Amino acid sequence: MANPSEFFLRALLIGVGATAVMDLWALFLKHCLRAPSLDYAMVGRWIGHVARGRLTHEAIGRAAPVTGERALGWAAHYAIGVFFAAALLAVAGLEWAQRPTLLPALLFGLISVAAPFLILQPGMGAGIAASRTPKPNTARLRSLMAHASFGIGLYLAAWGSALLLVSA
Repeated sequence: MANPSEFFLRALLIGVGATAVMDLWALFLKHCLRAPSLDYAMVGRWIGHVARGRLTHEAIGRAAPVTGERALGWAAHYAIGVFFAAALLAVAGLEWAQRPTLLPALLFGLISVAAPFLILQPGMGAGIAASRTPKPNTARLRSLMAHASFGIGLYLAAWGSALLLVSA
């Protein structure tokens, strides 16, 4: 890696920015289209139980609450965004981050949907790719849209960080 401090700074800026774009998309859907959004307290509850050795639940909402679960869920959400941004940078390189293009970011955002489909949803009781939810295809489409917005956020945040770091 040519410059580790630049890599980590860009991963942080891009990951936080992309995750914020994803959250703004969720707010738009919630307030304008009345679409429910993920409760990050339940993500924190699941993570809290994973730390205690329990990986799966029938329904995470019925599992025992975990102290600080909402904060834990939100912190994990942003940390995962930074992790995915770092993974994108590891694949695409710092050169991409200095002159970002949309396609790698969008593809990476769409690929990142594998995490909720294969880890989070099964662990929380929703099944692989939301197969145990009342409307699996609707849940899948919402996940794909959320992760597409994350991909767009990766691109936008990369541009923002490129402008910020050039002028710094």
